[in-house]
Amino acid sequence: MQRDATLLRAWTEISAPGAGVDVDEVPPFVDRSGDDKRHYRSVWISDLHLGTPGCQAHALLDFLKRVESENLFLVGDIIDGWQLKRNWYWPQAHNDVVQKLLRKARKGTKVIFIPGNHDEFARRYVEHNFGGVDVAEEWIHETADGRKLWIVHGDLFDAVIQCAKWLAHVGDSAYEFTLKLNRYLNSMRARLGLPYWSLSKYLKLKVKRAVSYVGDFETAVAREARKRGVQGVVCGHIHHAELRDIDGILYANDGDWVESLTALVEHADGHLEIIDWTEQASRARLGQRALEMSEDIPVPVTPPVEVPAL
Repeated sequence: MQRDATLLRAWTEISAPGAGVDVDEVPPFVDRSGDDKRHYRSVWISDLHLGTPGCQAHALLDFLKRVESENLFLVGDIIDGWQLKRNWYWPQAHNDVVQKLLRKARKGTKVIFIPGNHDEFARRYVEHNFGGVDVAEEWIHETADGRKLWIVHGDLFDAVIQCAKWLAHVGDSAYEFTLKLNRYLNSMRARLGLPYWSLSKYLKLKVKRAVSYVGDFETAVAREARKRGVQGVVCGHIHHAELRDIDGILYANDGDWVESLTALVEHADGHLEIIDWTEQASRARLGQRALEMSEDIPVPVTPPVEVPAL
């Protein structure tokens, strides 16, 4: 309970003017090609897992700086309260992400935060506003072309979370180990000039396909959306970006910022699209590595030339 209050206090303190660093200052290692900002009517992101080493905070900051929207939906697991309760981890980059989100709210973007299971501490603050961010249990969004979308994190449809929360925590610990291994693997790949590749995503999809987890989850969520009389549903939770029709219901999952680096966006005409930021993140990572290598190269010093005496 005390740690939950600390997380909430940190969120509100960061919203104070002048808090943190200037997050609009682009780091030198970020790829500067195509700096023109992208503008959308709505953007959905989820499963950032701020507070864990697996969060791709620098790639997320790059995305938030380059993408503007009228509406920004934070669809759960924004802050990983489970991990922070086990081991406090909060680097400056994670602080900068929160500050950037709050700055968007101050500048006029409508920001809606729908808590998930990892940031379930925020569910007790539903219908409150913190730093310009509205906290809601769920949301109905109407697209530009008139479709109604039900927005929910999705953990209530996960039988593991619903029926055995302790088992979910055990699974979360194993998942964190896989992400740690994934970071070491991609560090070596970056040194070899290879692009980012998610070991954890590969293993997870192999296992979940075997048990039909993803398909069962998607079907259950779409079925509930139909009962609610809407035309579609947007969720997160399973770290698997998807946009497809399920028995006449539009199912959209915005993915995550640990493995997939994806977001869901709505264009001005109501058209929905999944954006994959992996390529941009790989360029930034390779650029950072090149910068580090250049700093390690010693600058040659020209020895003084002796002038013979006349």
